[in-house]
Amino acid sequence: MNYRKEEDSLGKKEIPINAYYGIHTIRAYENFSISHRPVNQHLILAVITVKKAAALAHLQNGEIDEKVGQAIVDACDELLQTPLEKAFITDALQGGAGTSTNMNVNEVIANRSIEILGGTKGDYTLVHPIQDVNRSQSTNDVYPTALRIASIKQIRRLSQALADLQDVLQRKEQEFADIIKLGRTQLMDALPIMVGQEFGAYAQAIARDRWRIYKVEERLRQINIGGTAIGTGMNASRKYIYRVTEILRELTGFGLARAEFPIDITQNNDVFVEASGLLKAAAVNLIKIANDIRLMASGPKGGLGEIKLQPMQAGSSIMPGKVNPVIPEMIVQAGIKVIANDQAITLAAQYGSFELNAFTPLIADALLESLTILVNGVEAFKEKCIQTLQVNTEQCQHYLLESTALATALVHHIGYDKAAKIALKALQTNKTVRTILIEDKILSEKKADNILNPYQVTKPGIPGV
Repeated sequence: MNYRKEEDSLGKKEIPINAYYGIHTIRAYENFSISHRPVNQHLILAVITVKKAAALAHLQNGEIDEKVGQAIVDACDELLQTPLEKAFITDALQGGAGTSTNMNVNEVIANRSIEILGGTKGDYTLVHPIQDVNRSQSTNDVYPTALRIASIKQIRRLSQALADLQDVLQRKEQEFADIIKLGRTQLMDALPIMVGQEFGAYAQAIARDRWRIYKVEERLRQINIGGTAIGTGMNASRKYIYRVTEILRELTGFGLARAEFPIDITQNNDVFVEASGLLKAAAVNLIKIANDIRLMASGPKGGLGEIKLQPMQAGSSIMPGKVNPVIPEMIVQAGIKVIANDQAITLAAQYGSFELNAFTPLIADALLESLTILVNGVEAFKEKCIQTLQVNTEQCQHYLLESTALATALVHHIGYDKAAKIALKALQTNKTVRTILIEDKILSEKKADNILNPYQVTKPGIPGV
């Protein structure tokens, strides 16, 4: 392999001659190859967008050579359309508050700009990664701004995915509105409930998640670009500070605004903790719904078997015919990962000190991962589980009739103590509550049916009635 030599304040390094990255990137690659996962692609694209906005602002303000500035813009446009393979190689978990990622992007843009101007990679006399691409910027305003942009984009996708899931759950609420089943509290028989009511409750929970996540975007719209290293704006002109924000708003289509106090945005990451906390809340609801479905679909002969899931794949390498609830299991694991990421984000955010948080790369990696797996997980859960599941009506009726749940309907007619004795006798004799009422002449058949009829226990053809 052929190499070119580049130099920084620490010395010289050999760089593969065709590489778009440079010496700062290769040092980071050597220092931080621990997770063997690259920086999240959504963050990379957002950083490139920030670089494009900065170059456009400098061009409009006359603060950069026109050919250099336009080459940077053109290089950014290319990278936003088709990111170069093997160009962004820094590890997701890196020291330096994201400087390695910022420099990786600076060097790639610089070298592509050099090529656009007819030069050779590494000839930074044409376009310099820091003096030109990073002009009037610092990692400390570029990285948080890019993370906000990347997060907003994914939050909008997640909000829509949750809205779609809510819609499907509400359709199931209507579809199952007339199907009654046994409700359970603490896994024990409780009161009758319509299957549609259960799915309506799920829809309400998801609706809250959708709204909370949609609204958190408002806090993410404040950006500190132009604040440079600590939020004071040193080495950035006032014209640039305001213009770059306007351009970013135009490029992204988001309602971005310059933070009233950029120093705050530079050093404090509580907004990401807030956003992550709302993702955790959504994960909790998704796990609860998925576990309910797993239990109701358990069996098919040895479990509840109240609902039927669409078979997705063979469930065992040893047990023929076994099919598992793999999609609910998937969303449970996705939810657990989001909850774990929330803890990482919380810890990383609290370890900021003075004017900067050095652990923002962990926050970025965990938050964007949570958003990605929730977007994809919710879509799969909706399409491959909720949309296709069906109710086993006969099984639902059977459990209801065989339970003592109906005894609750008797409390206002014969009193709690008598109702409790009937429930106990029904369990001991393996008879229905209705049968005990009639056989023991506690109530007439007509009176018993009038009390229990709202629960459809006298439906013809139902065993045990």
